Amino acid sequence: MFLWVFLAVQLLFLAWVIAGATGASGTPEECRGLTGDDLDLCNDANDVGTTIGVGLVIGLWVAADFILALTYVIYRLASRQPRS
Repeated sequence: MFLWVFLAVQLLFLAWVIAGATGASGTPEECRGLTGDDLDLCNDANDVGTTIGVGLVIGLWVAADFILALTYVIYRLASRQPRS
């Protein structure tokens, strides 16, 4: 059962990262109408924001995996047969 929960969490985070990274492609609404250096600056700021957002999601993904692994280890230790 744990394996399926773990894989479901992985798929959810993977979909979240892909959606976050691809959702920021193209020219943002706020940059429309700008030209030259202003357009470049606006696009670069959008890219930095996307990078920070995806990085935070990946950090949350790592934290969730750590918590899941720790929970699994505690469960396995608690359910093992006592030594005789």
